[in-house]
Amino acid sequence: MGLSRITNMLHCGVDYLFNRVGSHLPVFIAIEPANFCMLRCPQCPVGVAEKKTNSEFFNESLFDTILTETGSTLQTIIFHFQGEPLLHPNLPAFIRKAHNKGIYTMLSTNAQTLTKEYAHKLVASGLSKIVVSIDGFTQKTYEQYRVGGSLERALKALEFLVEAKYALRAKIIIEWQCLALRSNENEWDMMRRKAKQLGVKFVLKTAQFYDFENGNLLMPTDERYSRYQKQADGTYRLKRKLHNRCFRLWSGCVIDTQGNMLPCCYDKQKQYIYGNLNDISFRECWFSEKAVSFRKKILSSRSTVGICRNCDE
Repeated sequence: MGLSRITNMLHCGVDYLFNRVGSHLPVFIAIEPANFCMLRCPQCPVGVAEKKTNSEFFNESLFDTILTETGSTLQTIIFHFQGEPLLHPNLPAFIRKAHNKGIYTMLSTNAQTLTKEYAHKLVASGLSKIVVSIDGFTQKTYEQYRVGGSLERALKALEFLVEAKYALRAKIIIEWQCLALRSNENEWDMMRRKAKQLGVKFVLKTAQFYDFENGNLLMPTDERYSRYQKQADGTYRLKRKLHNRCFRLWSGCVIDTQGNMLPCCYDKQKQYIYGNLNDISFRECWFSEKAVSFRKKILSSRSTVGICRNCDE
């Protein structure tokens, strides 16, 4: 890790510790390769959108500019936000550019389009970690959340990735991620065994629900695997208490396909845009009046910020 990265990381930690907006650049950024998806997941704004937006890909020239401005201080680039990242035709080239600068790279995918050839390209690009979302061990269970998806294709994609990893002797981390849902809780052990058999990591992730206050039929029966807690009056609240601070906002940001800089991945409706990187530099956007004001608001009254009220950070 270079001196610039270490110094920036230390400044980020100190600024956060002392509640300062600070002068550091982000430690990580999340980039949205594509803003559309082939699935219709019930808790995804893209999947349930009544009005479909124009399909867009992240601009390669803008990505190069971002790397030039931040490449010496960034530690991680996450290649996903709302759309399905593998739909971007040049994604492996993006990853390779970041990898060549010593940046840790990762992405999350439903893997519906992941062929054997594409798996080889991804692993060869230097990708550090890939998360494959598979929320069931039978097609009936899987498609209750991944509406329109094929369990068979997703499992085959894991096999392709493992084959490529060993063929190329790569250090890539391959993770099978499962949302903890009522629909699949009887299959968790079966999925764990299959993941072990394949040689991939298995992770249960708590699910986010937009309509959690009155409960949701997909919430798991075991509250240990839920980010929500039932109250005496029958309503639900987040288990974790909101504090007037958030390390995610101090350490990173999201950039969508249009070049908008957003505070975090919870701003799915793009309510708190800091600025647009097609108009101003990365540094100007990160330290814009809107960005600074937003962070200050988090320090004084985070519970009043809509996107924070359903966040478990």
